[in-house]
Amino acid sequence: MTRFARDPLYRRHRFPADVIAHAVWLYFRFPLSLRMVEDMLAARGVLVSHQTVRLWAEKFGRDFANDIRRRSAGKLGDKWHLDEVVIARGGKKHWLWRAVDQDGFVLDVLVQNRRDAKAAKRLMRELLKGQGRSPRVIISDKLRSYGAAKRDIMPGVEHRSHKGLNNRAENSHQPIRRRERIMKRFKSTRHLQRFVSIHDPIANLFHIPRHDIPSTHHRELRAIAMEIWHQIACLRVA
Repeated sequence: MTRFARDPLYRRHRFPADVIAHAVWLYFRFPLSLRMVEDMLAARGVLVSHQTVRLWAEKFGRDFANDIRRRSAGKLGDKWHLDEVVIARGGKKHWLWRAVDQDGFVLDVLVQNRRDAKAAKRLMRELLKGQGRSPRVIISDKLRSYGAAKRDIMPGVEHRSHKGLNNRAENSHQPIRRRERIMKRFKSTRHLQRFVSIHDPIANLFHIPRHDIPSTHHRELRAIAMEIWHQIACLRVA
């Protein structure tokens, strides 16, 4: 078994760094509940409660996600697909606004209580801040709020508005929908926002656009992603 050096990041945690990082990876990489991760760790002889897994996910997941964002800043695609989907909480409607690029990498996700131009403007401002540049083209559904926001925030950018063009953004909502069913809904919009802000950067790291690439190349890209994950999680062989 590979032994990893103890990094200061894991100071005051009694479990080994690789166990903590593996738990965080399992929880955000796959549609698993906290108790499922607890069971999977138990199968490896690691006895830890699902509440401890939750604490690890929140503490370390946030740090890992921020590192991934820094590494990918300005490197994602220049065609932005924007979409919004309704999320009901406490009898009230909220909207999950999402932006992905032409290769399916998530650019940003915001939970808002509006579905209007003000909400669309906020999404676009966050995108410009996070990506550090304007897109070549924006693609959205027929919601007029996108056009109004685009004219104010990015007047020189091309905007294509057609429902059939936006399947990439619509499909990007599916992992969160699956997770929502497993978790029997998120507790609050704040909980949802916190989860997607960690989940989506980690999903980006392991997202390999298929495009009919050979299986050997796919394995190489997956190995590269795992190596980057080890760097982010400060896992160094002792």
